[in-house]
Amino acid sequence: MKDLILKTSDNFPLSVKLFEPEHSNGKLLLINSATGVKQQVYFSFANYFAGHGFTVLTYDYRGINESKPEKLKGFTGSMRIWGTKDFTTLTHFIQENYADYRKFCLGHSVGALILGMNRDSRIFEKFIFVGTQDAYIGNLPWNVAFTAIFGFGIALPACTKLLGYFPATSFGLGESLPKGVAYDWKTLILNRKSTSKLFEKIDEDFSKTLTQEAFIIHAEDDPWVTMKGMESLMNRGYPNLKKTYREVKVSESPKGEIGHINFFRTFNKVLWKIVLNELS
Repeated sequence: MKDLILKTSDNFPLSVKLFEPEHSNGKLLLINSATGVKQQVYFSFANYFAGHGFTVLTYDYRGINESKPEKLKGFTGSMRIWGTKDFTTLTHFIQENYADYRKFCLGHSVGALILGMNRDSRIFEKFIFVGTQDAYIGNLPWNVAFTAIFGFGIALPACTKLLGYFPATSFGLGESLPKGVAYDWKTLILNRKSTSKLFEKIDEDFSKTLTQEAFIIHAEDDPWVTMKGMESLMNRGYPNLKKTYREVKVSESPKGEIGHINFFRTFNKVLWKIVLNELS
């Protein structure tokens, strides 16, 4: 693994890790992280693919983990900036250094949503989506929706206004988040348009121009992802992608546990062949 620092168009340094295979198969996989999830979560997965000949890139969005400033209060960051600037920095790097490679992108949760914010998403031959959807409360089970209304309608704006950032760690929601990211997350949950609403807020929306195949993985035990939410994203946000769904059953996991994050844990390594087969 190599440590890289890539500067965005607005001169912000992003922490990037490069996993190079001993014998390249001429394929590259970029991993777009979930909200507030450190890139380290994907390292074992990345090493697995490097072991099968892939060149793999992981990175932290601005405001997260190794791409975090000294203070989050007052820091400018949003999911829209993640898509328009941070993700774009990675795709520029890929085009400059791996022009002849077959290119694939795995988007975990928000990592799939930001594809529509970057013209360069067209460089990828195929997308793998993991645990992603239009997360509007109307697409969620009633008990999850109730929790979401309280968490994103009351706790998130109150804490963010008080502190100047959202202390997501205190709520078991991963890394603490810049203010703009928190409010974009609120939009995804509480606005009926969900992802499409974020697309409306950027200068150019490229979501309708994407026509590749998308292999969409969701876990049987992920309470936050529903077929209704996934279909909403694919029909409204990415209507021209050629979609295939794959539900991963709890019985397929050695520990009987997948949820929203644990697909990428080493104890679920047996599940990674699902993705490998799709990219072979």
